[in-house]
Amino acid sequence: MNETEIKQIVNLQRDFFYSGATLDINFRRNALKKLKTCIIKYKNEISAAIRNDLGKSDFESYMCETGLVLSEISYMLKHIQSFAKEKRVHTPLAQFHSRSYKKPSPYGVVLIMSPWNYPFLLTLEPLVDAIAAGNTSILKPSAYSPYTGQMIQKIITECFENNYVTVIAGGRAENTCLLNQHFDYIFFTGSQSVGKEVMKQAAAGLTPVTLELGGKSPCIVEKSANIKLTAKRIVFGKFLNCGQTCVAPDYIYCDELIKEALLSEIEKQIQLQFGTFPLKNKDYGKIINDKHFNRICGLMDDKKIVYGGKTDKATLKIEPTVMDHITFEDALMKEEIFGPLLPVLTYHSIDEAIHKINSMSHPLALYIFTSSKIIARKVTSRCGFGGGCINDTIIHLATSEMGFGGFGESGMGSYHGKDGFNTFSHIKSIVDKKNWLDLPMRYQPYKKRYKKLIHFFLR
Repeated sequence: MNETEIKQIVNLQRDFFYSGATLDINFRRNALKKLKTCIIKYKNEISAAIRNDLGKSDFESYMCETGLVLSEISYMLKHIQSFAKEKRVHTPLAQFHSRSYKKPSPYGVVLIMSPWNYPFLLTLEPLVDAIAAGNTSILKPSAYSPYTGQMIQKIITECFENNYVTVIAGGRAENTCLLNQHFDYIFFTGSQSVGKEVMKQAAAGLTPVTLELGGKSPCIVEKSANIKLTAKRIVFGKFLNCGQTCVAPDYIYCDELIKEALLSEIEKQIQLQFGTFPLKNKDYGKIINDKHFNRICGLMDDKKIVYGGKTDKATLKIEPTVMDHITFEDALMKEEIFGPLLPVLTYHSIDEAIHKINSMSHPLALYIFTSSKIIARKVTSRCGFGGGCINDTIIHLATSEMGFGGFGESGMGSYHGKDGFNTFSHIKSIVDKKNWLDLPMRYQPYKKRYKKLIHFFLR
């Protein structure tokens, strides 16, 4: 699709938004219900598309993608009425007699750009929030997950006219054309490098953005942690989707006293969860493409691999791999791994760990395993990060009751539930002043009123 065609779609959506159709709550409800019905109708085809792109099992696709989208729709249908209501606030005596209130209003035409690692979830979930808030939307799925992109296009085309919600397929050329248009809001999920370009382009039009990026999310294991359960939950979170998760534990940072016991349990858990031969496990995913397969293989140092390490170029699979004797100067500690490599580093004290983490870029997630509430509170209070878990991984993003997002190098803004509704809404502050009373003190001449005014505000 060329720039002229894209511009026409943006204009069509802007005209439709200004018609006022999306302001009606019932219109938004019906749109969400239609989307929910269509997703349920095609749930098997959605799973097949995700399997073709990423090798995910049907269970994992539903647990981590389709099911979460359906859950977000159900949550919005339940709460949209209250989220969209005007909220009355206190009116100062100086503005007597008036009514002051905050009015959530949609931005208008929004652009949602999504990545390939959770292609269905990270396209449709922000769309649900955008629809609930009353916007029109243009979706741009990643070209790296073409099967899921085609499935998304099929669902959106069946549910909506393109002047309301539409999908733009393609790669970099289409991304560039889209970012050259004027949008009222841009929601981007992806890498930091592309996020910087999105923000640069948005700045030209002073367009507000949400950036959901990533980073090296640490997994701290303190010496009082339940080692067996810790290993089980780390292995789940790290190797889910073959490590291609923005909030996956990027590396383990553990007390040196418990490293050997932790490594032993991690090896056991990899075998229990993925079998003795993970490359032959049909429910274990694959790397998205050759480019990322080669990048991840380039981060592996055979001398430091203590478990796993086998690869299959033909199927783009890499075993869950544990690496020891790693330092912060190693190549795989210089970038987000985004694959099934788990480096293990150690610290001498929890204060050392906190200091080191705070000296690095702010991560999207942080995980702390400990039996000490004091240490858990200390780490979560003093370290900067987007969100995370105490004694678990990943699960903090699987709820509509809390916002999800990063800050600093890991992004800005959040979504899910009410936070998602607010992300795609501008909150107007309005004072409704009555006509039957008009206090004279604000009008000129001021000379005789100054002392009265001072007395009024300082009383």
